[in-house]
This record gives sequence, structure tokens and C-alpha cells, in this order.
Amino acid sequence: MGSQIAAHLANAGVPVILLDLTRDAADAGVAKLKKMSPAPFFVPENAALIRTGGFDDLTPLASADWIIEAIVEKLDVKQSLLARVDAVRAAHTIVSSNTSGIPLAAIAEGRSEGFRTHWIGTHFFNPPRYLRLVELISTPDTDPAVASALSAFIERRLGKVVVPAPDTPAFIANHLGMFGLCELLRVAATGKYTIEEIDAITGPPIGRPKSATFRTIDLAGLDIVAHVAADLERRLPPDQGKAFALPPFVKTMIDKGMIGDKTGQGFYKKVKADDGTKILTLDLNTFEYRDAAKVRIASLDAAKNIDSLDERLRFLMAAKDKAGELLRATLTPTLEYATQQAPFANHQFTDLAMKHGFGWDLGPFETLKVLAGESIPKTSLLAKSRVVKKNDGASLIDIGDGVLCVEFHSKMNTIGGDTIEMLHAGVAEATEHFAALVIGNDAVNFCAGANLMLVLLSAQEGEWDDIDQMVRAFQGAMMAIKTSPVPVVVAPAGLTLGGGCEMGLHADRVQAAAETYMGLVEVGVGLLPAGGGTKELLVRMGDPRTAFETIGFAKVATSGADARKIGYLRDVDGITMNRDALLADAKAVALERVRVGYQPPQVRQEIKVGGPDVYAALSLGVHLAWRAGRISDHDALIGRKIARVLAGGNLPSAGVVTEQRLLDLEREGFLSLCGEPKTLERIAHTLKTGKTLRN
Repeated sequence: MGSQIAAHLANAGVPVILLDLTRDAADAGVAKLKKMSPAPFFVPENAALIRTGGFDDLTPLASADWIIEAIVEKLDVKQSLLARVDAVRAAHTIVSSNTSGIPLAAIAEGRSEGFRTHWIGTHFFNPPRYLRLVELISTPDTDPAVASALSAFIERRLGKVVVPAPDTPAFIANHLGMFGLCELLRVAATGKYTIEEIDAITGPPIGRPKSATFRTIDLAGLDIVAHVAADLERRLPPDQGKAFALPPFVKTMIDKGMIGDKTGQGFYKKVKADDGTKILTLDLNTFEYRDAAKVRIASLDAAKNIDSLDERLRFLMAAKDKAGELLRATLTPTLEYATQQAPFANHQFTDLAMKHGFGWDLGPFETLKVLAGESIPKTSLLAKSRVVKKNDGASLIDIGDGVLCVEFHSKMNTIGGDTIEMLHAGVAEATEHFAALVIGNDAVNFCAGANLMLVLLSAQEGEWDDIDQMVRAFQGAMMAIKTSPVPVVVAPAGLTLGGGCEMGLHADRVQAAAETYMGLVEVGVGLLPAGGGTKELLVRMGDPRTAFETIGFAKVATSGADARKIGYLRDVDGITMNRDALLADAKAVALERVRVGYQPPQVRQEIKVGGPDVYAALSLGVHLAWRAGRISDHDALIGRKIARVLAGGNLPSAGVVTEQRLLDLEREGFLSLCGEPKTLERIAHTLKTGKTLRN
């Protein structure tokens, strides 16, 4: 955990000294970071910001501004090390602990007054790069100015959601989360539900992560869960602590080494199969693994058609089948517990803790309001602003100071006719009545690309003119963004794929969230980028081979920093660590572009292309990959189509072409691929499974 916190500090550009028992141990920790999945670093190069050392030499701490303790959870060991830290720390240095189980005040007993006024708890959640919650725990001695300064730094520089928490057992999130987990484990012990059924009910249908209950335990480790539960049982008053007593099967599993991913088996087990691997499920009656069973619960099937989480939650809680019974038996007491215990008295902080520490879409008190029929008001910049114009796909919103925003709100923010219409309208409205335009939203994902269902249906019906018009309209929207008389800033976060990526490629500036996963992924559905993405990468990268590899391998950036490394972002584009500040940052960038006297670019009339030599070289690479069996026949066909665009079409020699010529080539390649049965197979497979078919 300490090394992963170090990695995230490095992600934020903060130089770090990582100390362990020995320098070799610290070096091993950094080496392990480079191999971990999901990756703790935005880009591997960030590891260079971490220096290492051992506890035998604490003199480097004298120059530190912030020292974080994340050693073994033993009070005497922590106190012994921190006594040495107290002797070398500078007067201004903040010292914090990542402990989740030992009282902060107890750890600081015997320390100097200066140490105690600068002592605080900073409880990061695992993995610290991806989970945004940091619980900030002050003691009676902590200087409020220290807490305030550290909170601001963690929030802005590290991109976290900071929740002040009391110095009570397990603080807020682990305390309440463990209560709910214990309720579910007790139900599992009754044998009334299978592992699969509980996970199917307690995941996305009720606004929880896909890992739901038992997959989450496997990821965290059943031994860790048991340790936290035992600590709560021991430290809380007996009448309260008994709620954290675990059923006997937990000890049996731990004794058998069935503690999760780190031992290769837990509630689930991955094994080799003829077609790769398959997942087996533990039978709690026999402690043997069996094939996963399909979950068939009527209310769950019906809930799939309810888009609104509020309505879906109310529906499932009232269901007269196993789903409703499980939720009433486990979620209801969890919500009641939240209302009864002092650590959760601040409803806002408790909701934030559960949403950002455990990935709940609704906090417990928000859930209570929803179940009572209330709606949860949005508090974002967009929610508080005036809607200028709206359709089913997007809205134009006045976000103040002369800046207009295009907000998408289709499913997964996919691009259809409504979205394209509002992009054109946004540029026109901003040009006439505003100083700048921002394209962004508050959703988890900025844009998952084109509405593939529209493409598939049109292709199946042979409506080629409709597809042609659809592509022309989107290309027109991208060029309108590019040549807009007012600056356009795109603010992506989360999935920014296909057409979403192309918006960023055409914008004057991009202000991306640090956790942005950007890429041109059209090859995965048997197509090529036709919204100007192929054109823009050719111009931006200069080298057609690099552009070809980026498109052909459907490279997706694993962070904003990685998007800059690949070339989807430029050096002039910005990255925001805190997702909540993204739109405000994008607005500030847009206004700065206005201040310096923005001038729109002209449509390019002379883009250098390599002609037949480039096409031959790229096609040869495709052929060799096909001969080696690395790509399929259809992959090879797509590759040649991309090569044709990057070469500038059927030219007799290298030369120059217009921007419009490359757009036409993109559109022609896209349309021809829509006529291929294997492309339609890929699209249908992706729509059905969410996965890529390599046929």
C-alpha cells in the first residue's frame, strides 16, 4: 500500500522517497509496482520520481514536506519508528498514517508537541490510484491549519475526494462497508443463495461495482476482510461488535488457503479450459469448485429494462422473489445501522465515503431518500447552469462568463444524429452569443463512440445513403469544431473512444481528466476512423507508419499522461487530476484562449502524403503479419483500407492533398467496410457482449 501511494504521488509529479526495512526491500517494492495490474503508474516513466532507502537512515526525511507511515499494523512498531521520525523531521513537516485499524491518538502518544500538532490520519483506499476516497482523521492535537492545507493538496494535486472522519474503529467507509458485507456473508451461510445469485443482485442492478460482493472479497483478500471484521468486533462495544462476527465457513476457507486472487482461489477460481480459461464457483456446502451457474431471477431480468437507478432500486427492493428478499434482509439493516451510529452522523460525508471508497452510485442516506420516493439533486457546475437548448442526445448549457457547454446525455454518451445536431448548434450558438465553447459532461465516460446499433441496422438494410449521410454529418461537426470562430475546448474523462477521441483531435485545446482512456478503436468493430481521426493522426504524427500502428492496433491510452505519450494529446493540452474540477479547468482554458486573442485555423489545402510508396510499405507489413498468422483475413482487409487513406488515395506519386480529400477517403473506406459481413459480425458481437470479435 505504501509503494502504491508513492506511485500515485509520482503520478501527480511529486518527488517521493520510499523507505522500507532495507533499500533492497524498497527497490523490490518499486519493481513490483511496474508489474502490477491494474497499473499504479499513469505511465511507467513516473517511477523515476521515486527514490528508495532503508529505515537504517532516516536523514532524507529532514527535507520532506509530508511523511506518510504505512508500515505493519502493530502499535508498538509504529510508535518505535515514529519516535525516530520525530527526531529528524523539520518543524513544518506533516506526518500522517495510513492505518485503518489503530487509533491515531494512540500512535502519537509520547511524541513532541510539534509532531502532534502536525500528526493526522490519511487513509487511502486500495488501489490508491483508482479509488478516490481519502479519509482525513484529525486528533484533538492536530492543528486545523495543517488539516486544511493537507486536505486541499490531496484534493487538488492528487485528485482525491477528502472526507473528514472521526478517530473511531475503521473510520467511516470500512466500518459501514464491513457491516453490510457481514450481513451478506451471514445470508450466504444459510445456503438459500448461490455465490452467483448474491453477486448478480448486489452489483450494477443496485448501483454497485461489477465485482459486487464475492468478486470484491477475492480482490481484497478474505484474510484482510476477516482481520478488519475481527478488529471491529474487538474494539466496538459488545452489543455493537457482535454484528461483525463472521460465519464459520470464513475460517474454513482461510484455513484451506481460499482467500482470493493472491492464492489463486477464493469464492471464484480461474482454471484452464479448451478455449482458454473459465471461472469456477465455490460451493459453500462442499468447499469444492463447480461450473458457474446461470442466474435466473425474474425481477433482475425485468430490472435490465429500467434505465433509472432510482426506479430500479425501488423496484428490486419491493420484488417478491429472491432479489427483493436478499435486499430487504441485508441492505435494509445496513441503512438502519448507518442512521443509528455516531461515526455516520454527517450524512454528506458518509455518502461521499461509500461512493468513492466502495464505488456505490448512491450513498446510504441518498439510498434512503430514493427508497422514500425522493430524487437526489445534482450539485455539479452543469446542474446549476442555464439550459439554452436540448434534445435527446445532448444539451447546450450556459456555464457562465461567456462560455457555452455541449453536454452529452445519450446512453454511454454515444454519438447519433441528435448529438451531431447539437454539436453543430453548439458551435453556431457559441459563435453568435458566447466567447468560447466547452464540450464535456459529468458522466463517468465522456463518449463511447458512434451509436453502433444505428450503423448495424442501416447496413443490414442496405441503407448506404443513410450511412454516407451519417458520416458526412459527423465529419462536418468535427470540422466545425476545428474551424470554429471561437475556441473549442474538449474535456474528456473515462472512456473517450472512436468519435469521442476524434472530437479531442479536432479541438483547439483538450483538458483531460487524469483517468481518461482515449483511443481510436474502430478496427475492433471492423471499421476505420472516419470522423477525421485518421486524417488528424497522419498530420499530427507526421509519420504514416506511426499513425497506422496507432489506428491498426486500436491503441487506447491508459491515462491522460499515456494519451499524451501516444499522441492523442499534445503538449499544449492539459490534464486535471481531480475529476470534479475538470469542467471548471476546461472553462478556464477556454477563457484564457479568448484572452490571448484566439484565431481559428484554416482548412488545410496541402497535406503531404506518401502515395504508392507509403501504401506499398504499409500493405507489405499487413501481408507479413497475415502470413505469420498474427491477423485474420478481415484484419488484413481493414489494414489495407487504412493504408489507402494514409497514403492519400490512388496517387501516381507522393504529393499533397486537401483535408477534404482525406475526409472523403475515410468515408469511402468506412462505407466499403460496412458492406462486409465480417464487419457486421464484429459490430453485432460487440453490441451483445461488450467485447471484441477477431474474426
